[in-house]
Amino acid sequence: MKGGGGAYSMMPMKKRWSWLVIAVLGLVLLSMFVPLAFLLGLHNGFHSVTHSGQRDSASSRSGAALKSPLIKEGLPKHVNGILRNPGPTLPKDFRRHSVKETENKTTGFAVPTQVLNPPPKKHSVGVGSSTEGPKTAQVIGQNEKTCELKFGSYCLWRQQHREKMKDFIVEKMKDQLYMARAYYPSVAKLTNLELFTQEIKQSIQEFERILSESSSDTDLPPQIDKKLQKMETTITKAKAAVVDCNNVDKKLRQLVDLTEDEANFHMKQSAFLYQLAVQTTPKSLHCLSMRLTVEYFKTSPDDADLSESLSNPDLHHYVMFSNNVLASSVVINSTVMHAKDSKKQVFHVLTDKQSFFSMKMWFFTNSYKDATVQVLNIEDLDLLEGQPSTHISMPQELRISFLSASTSRTEYISVFSHLHYSLPRIFPTLKKIVILDDDIVVQWDLSELWNVDMNEKVIGAVQFCMVKLGAIKSYLGKESYDADSCMWMSGLNVVDLVRWRERNVTRTFQGLVQRRLTETTTLGATMLTFQGLLFALDDKWVLSGLGHNYGITKESINKAFVLHFNGNMKPWLELGIPNYKIHWRKFLNQEIRFLTDCNVNP
Repeated sequence: MKGGGGAYSMMPMKKRWSWLVIAVLGLVLLSMFVPLAFLLGLHNGFHSVTHSGQRDSASSRSGAALKSPLIKEGLPKHVNGILRNPGPTLPKDFRRHSVKETENKTTGFAVPTQVLNPPPKKHSVGVGSSTEGPKTAQVIGQNEKTCELKFGSYCLWRQQHREKMKDFIVEKMKDQLYMARAYYPSVAKLTNLELFTQEIKQSIQEFERILSESSSDTDLPPQIDKKLQKMETTITKAKAAVVDCNNVDKKLRQLVDLTEDEANFHMKQSAFLYQLAVQTTPKSLHCLSMRLTVEYFKTSPDDADLSESLSNPDLHHYVMFSNNVLASSVVINSTVMHAKDSKKQVFHVLTDKQSFFSMKMWFFTNSYKDATVQVLNIEDLDLLEGQPSTHISMPQELRISFLSASTSRTEYISVFSHLHYSLPRIFPTLKKIVILDDDIVVQWDLSELWNVDMNEKVIGAVQFCMVKLGAIKSYLGKESYDADSCMWMSGLNVVDLVRWRERNVTRTFQGLVQRRLTETTTLGATMLTFQGLLFALDDKWVLSGLGHNYGITKESINKAFVLHFNGNMKPWLELGIPNYKIHWRKFLNQEIRFLTDCNVNP
């Protein structure tokens, strides 16, 4: 019984082993066929890392185009046409109504913006929690319009600095690699062409290796001409092979789609780096601020007794909000250099706590003829009815784009911040002041502004009729206004503080903000606050656009009394427009020790 029982128990054991052997053999066969199938039909290229998911998505995006039949006789011309003109390579998914951001002029903080004048029957603002302001455009073509709509003045800068391609051999290699990748999957499916398939594969891999190490003709290895000739011969053989034209067309479209995605990625990356460059403080200026701060605490300079001149209403008082030492210095220096009597000039520089000590040290060690300079820390002032002035933003700058089928343009509007509405409280003894932005250069004696009869108006400014109030109606709410009246900008503004107090302008502004606007939205509130209180200065006083407009003539610059560098390309940045930076740089004394130590060379 024991022996019979043992023989009976061995039978299922043998069956289980036989099934295991069959499963192992099946796995071995699968491990052999899967790589073979992958090489013959699924491999779409020889990148260092292959993402099949990307290829599938690219194929699905081009699915509509694949429905049209391809004529076999015209394959080479059709293929070459696609390679020469692959269609739009810049953003396919841009939205004309998406909420964007532009930078705070002096601090670099982002300010939400929105395109004005959207296409008819489309009024959605897009995704975002706040509203205000705008964009950039130049008539170069539809792709360039959408680029500037998306990325602002970066596209203007890119057009101006675009270099001609000099690496002819590298570009030719890329074209050949493009063509070889298109033909390889179709050739690999053909029988009796294994050696030729291996030849194409090796050529593709060799070109990929060379291009990964070389970005210019000078980096290419020796005997590259022979490699080019070999690849050209290989492509000619591939064209002569009898392949499915639909497969070649599909592969070409996949490559085009992937190229568009790659170009879009690099465009966004470049635009981000550009915005980072224009919104952050350069390393040299940060070094300068730190060195001045350290020097201030090392020397502890005593403040001179300037109380009499600072509160004397008979002198010419200029007010400026800034945390940029160089910018404020150039504004004061250019103003003083053109003044007939610098003794009557008093400058009040309002800055934040972080820049206060560096500003104090700079203006303590540098003199500006006989002018008086006072530096105030806004965080130490009691500005808003007993509330401390912490977290109050500096002056803001917004960009507004007008895009249509025929024309496109962009304007940068600099507006008052909340701080400006505290000026009557900061200077209770003064009757009249001139407000200067820190991105201007003065080319004329500003003392004439004190002789201007403002006809009982509160503020004097140069009108900016390129933008009318009707264009920003979404920011003006249900308040009454003249849609055809011109806008105006900060930069150079004459303010009658007596009339300001009589009209209670500050309370009007605060009421508008509390009723319908967010904390950072000042464009609409400012325009409504000064409606009917604006005195239009002559256009010769201010020439704006030097921070974004490449088309300003030398004649216009020489005639202007004040140059306003509104826009992203400030003159103290490396990205500033070179033809205009010279007018700013000549008022900067570059022989100062601190500038040399920090390698400041704007």
